[in-house]
Amino acid sequence: MAQKITESESNYNHLEKMEVMDLLSNINKEDKTVANSIEKAVPKIEVLVKVIVEKMNNGGRLFYLGAGTSGRLGIVDASECPPTFGVDHDLVIGLIAGGDKAIRKAVEFAEDDPDGGWKDLQEHSISDKDVVIGIAASGTTPYVVGGLQQCNLNNIKTGGITCNPGSPLALEAEYPIEVAVGPEFVTGSTRMKAGTAQKLILNMISTSVMIKLGKVRGNKMVDMQLSNNKLVDRGTKMIMEALNITKEKAAMLLLKYGSVRKAVDSIK
Repeated sequence: MAQKITESESNYNHLEKMEVMDLLSNINKEDKTVANSIEKAVPKIEVLVKVIVEKMNNGGRLFYLGAGTSGRLGIVDASECPPTFGVDHDLVIGLIAGGDKAIRKAVEFAEDDPDGGWKDLQEHSISDKDVVIGIAASGTTPYVVGGLQQCNLNNIKTGGITCNPGSPLALEAEYPIEVAVGPEFVTGSTRMKAGTAQKLILNMISTSVMIKLGKVRGNKMVDMQLSNNKLVDRGTKMIMEALNITKEKAAMLLLKYGSVRKAVDSIK
């Protein structure tokens, strides 16, 4: 059985005796290693992104499947896609063991149900048009691994994000992303470096996918939802810059068309 690097002993001991500055400095020192660990996996992330883009261009969706911290990170990434890129809420979907109540409070033993992930996916009419990414720092979570097993049996493309190379999740996923970030500062606390690695990888995947789907123009979020004053102001400035017009004119166009893209395209 593969070694669980995520459960290995911390490089630090007697944490309770450290001064606050030492605690913070050492945590920061460990965090600095995460991006370098991810760099080694970029080629595999690239392959998975291309698969997702192809599926989405043919009407497919992206699902994140996780438990605990991993599940919450998937939900965060999925929930940020509509306001950032103006896509439908059912294009990127985050599922967590135990359902929505598990977002805030742990649901006992929900992650231990090997049939739970597939049941949750079926509630969304999962099909071979879609892609499912399992997220589990340990790579052993039954809810996630079982879900991917059923996806593979039903010809559904699967990816996996884990911090334990050679884990059941890495072996089950068709497109595994393995990032060995090493021992956590607090032994086994995978909300730390492992969680950071997962968050960064999810950012890379969803952002790259949305760019390739045409949801960014230049470097601007031209399809973002104008859900608060800050975003309305940002959208107005984008239009001013794109069309070289006054703030008043830009604000009027934004109000009329409801999106930066439509406002700019109305003139160009």
